[in-house]
Amino acid sequence: MSAFSLNNKLTILFLSFALFVLCTPQGFAQKGNKKDLEIKKKKLKEEINTINDLLHETKSSKKLSMNQVAILNKKITVREELINTINYEIHLINKQINENQTAIKNLNSTLDKLKKDYAAMIYFDYRNSDAYSKLMFLFAADSFNQAYQQYKYTQQIAEYRRKKAAEITDTQTEITKKNTELISKKEEKRQLLSSEELEKINLAKEKDDQENTLSSLQQTEKQLKGELDKKKSEIENLNAAIKKLIQEEIKRQQEEERKHALALAKKKEERANRAKENKKTKTSAKAIEEDKKADAKAEAAEMAETKEAEQLSSDFSSNKGKLPWPVAKGVITIGFGEQEHPTIKGFMINNNGVEISAAKGQNARAVFEGVVTGVTTVPGIGKIVIIRHGDYLSVYSNLEEVLVKSGDKIALKQNIGTIAFNDDENRNVINFQIWKGQKILNPEEWLYK
Repeated sequence: MSAFSLNNKLTILFLSFALFVLCTPQGFAQKGNKKDLEIKKKKLKEEINTINDLLHETKSSKKLSMNQVAILNKKITVREELINTINYEIHLINKQINENQTAIKNLNSTLDKLKKDYAAMIYFDYRNSDAYSKLMFLFAADSFNQAYQQYKYTQQIAEYRRKKAAEITDTQTEITKKNTELISKKEEKRQLLSSEELEKINLAKEKDDQENTLSSLQQTEKQLKGELDKKKSEIENLNAAIKKLIQEEIKRQQEEERKHALALAKKKEERANRAKENKKTKTSAKAIEEDKKADAKAEAAEMAETKEAEQLSSDFSSNKGKLPWPVAKGVITIGFGEQEHPTIKGFMINNNGVEISAAKGQNARAVFEGVVTGVTTVPGIGKIVIIRHGDYLSVYSNLEEVLVKSGDKIALKQNIGTIAFNDDENRNVINFQIWKGQKILNPEEWLYK
């Protein structure tokens, strides 16, 4: 085997090795979305804790209610989502382990091939290790420069062999280390999954509890249907009342904008007339300059007011999916839009917002800074507060005591009132809605997940 052909072969092997490493998924550094899954699991566990607190509160009254069933439904849904999240995390880890095992197998195959070539090189070196052979290799050159290049060439081959052997060994060691870490993680997740199996037992108990509670409620079918009809009527009345308030608010704002535009036009006309009068009466240059400054200041104030409203609207829009909840701790028991009632199959309700169950005595709070544009009371529903955020409106219903009034500037998370507790239904629920103009938006898409 000539030195030239041997060098070519090593070069091809090196390029093949480099290509293999580059083509391996993410260079063995794939992390997936493990961090997101961990965050999600933590939030789901916190939500389960909140639901447990609410259930403890409802059960302490020893009075069955549809709200209790709705909270149980929510708990079952959240627990199932938690189990699914952990299962998916196990799936991702298994996938990573399989990818690394395949990579190790391919690297070992490459390493075996390289070792054979290295053995051939060593054998070649051994056969040509005497000084005479080395001299003959150098003297075979056509020129001194070529002899020098051939001398450097032999050194480079030796260095290349040592370097590549070290790199491949280090790579194999690193992959083995990573695989060990992944196996450790798999064991960790296996233990978590084992603990979640216990959660499945709890889940089964909760489903039994749900069915027993619902069965007990259904024994008083007439009363239950009456409560459902009343609930449906309340939601419809609430939707109608809020829609009316929104329409009145839009009409009021449009009227204010019309008056504001007329006032601006009148001011501009007055400034123009004053400028003409100044020219006629030859008012001093100083007085004219002062009038111009006053006009500029007034225009700047008007522009700043318009810009502030536009900025508020833009800021609210940019926080979609990041708004804080209208209560410090709570769970959504009835979602947005038309849906089947969580307690009774086949009973449909249409909700323009979301119903959030919270602990007794909790305050409602603003989800964003803005200005209170409406405070009213609807019989059978409680008090309602509307806050404007530029083009957007947030609506808080079923309040017992209101701490704000129309025209108040509201800060983020500021308490605006206490949620009304319903003794008959044993529930503490706030209805929360978001509007843009006369368009109803889904609050679940806006609140922080």
